[in-house]
Amino acid sequence: MPISMKSLSKPLLIVIAGPTASGKTALSIEVAKHFEAEIISCDARQFYREMSIGTAKPSTEELAAAKHHFIDTHSVEDNYSAGDYEKDVLAFLDNYFKERKIAVMVGGSGLFMRVICEGVDSYPEIPENIRLELKAQFEKEGIVPLQEELLKSDPIYYAKVDLNNPHRIIRALEVCRTSSLPFSSFQGKEREERPFQVLKFALDWNREILYDRINRRVDKMLAEGLEAEALELYPKKHLNALQTVGYQEFFDFFDGKMRKAEAIEKIKQHSRNYAKRQVTWLKKEKDIIWIDMPTKTELILESIIHLLNKNETLP
Repeated sequence: MPISMKSLSKPLLIVIAGPTASGKTALSIEVAKHFEAEIISCDARQFYREMSIGTAKPSTEELAAAKHHFIDTHSVEDNYSAGDYEKDVLAFLDNYFKERKIAVMVGGSGLFMRVICEGVDSYPEIPENIRLELKAQFEKEGIVPLQEELLKSDPIYYAKVDLNNPHRIIRALEVCRTSSLPFSSFQGKEREERPFQVLKFALDWNREILYDRINRRVDKMLAEGLEAEALELYPKKHLNALQTVGYQEFFDFFDGKMRKAEAIEKIKQHSRNYAKRQVTWLKKEKDIIWIDMPTKTELILESIIHLLNKNETLP
């Protein structure tokens, strides 16, 4: 491989990020094959064995083309946090980098990418009774009382959190109730330097083209049996892992809240909205190199090699 070993004085993690349907999986496989590397998924929904079609997991052929990790590792009934992921991936990389110099990480979950590249804030261990109390309160009373409690307990976090995201509000209140301190007081702590280098790329598409790719991906999921997969998971619809696009809309259809055609259009709309949020998140990340798409894989590989050898940024 035409890479200067000087530039790899420490092992290298190549990150391929971008919005949903941007082509991350295909590119990551080609990058992994070129550098004889293995792939780590940082898609927070692909961890779950029961969710396959709606999470656009790599196909059997793609999984065979390059070895993947952190796919189908958990059940939807497991509580698997960013902190858990950080611990597991760092342990994996510590062992992996004893034998190899380069690993590839791919996915659209910005928080999970960030905790590996930069670290995660340290939070107290949450007692099970507090976790269950908040879950029961949300199921019985809805999100409004939890929003009100968060405003009183941590107005700083309240001002910046997505107030319509029950998972994040409940997580913050777990910490507040456990520690009697604001959730925000645990954020922004000094983090330990990683024992590897990180090179981050993000795929950038024209919005109209990306949205068309998303719509076509949803059509493909439907043809592959997304409705049946959602129906099988319907009895567990209350679980955090299933509070996600592609499943929630079908759950509403099963509940009689909307027609099937409307549910399908909502999946496409919410997927486009999600992609927009992903891009917004990535635009705030530091040291990301944006790749204008479509760009030929060969040119991207050449640019990565050039960057490693010359320690320059992509043109």
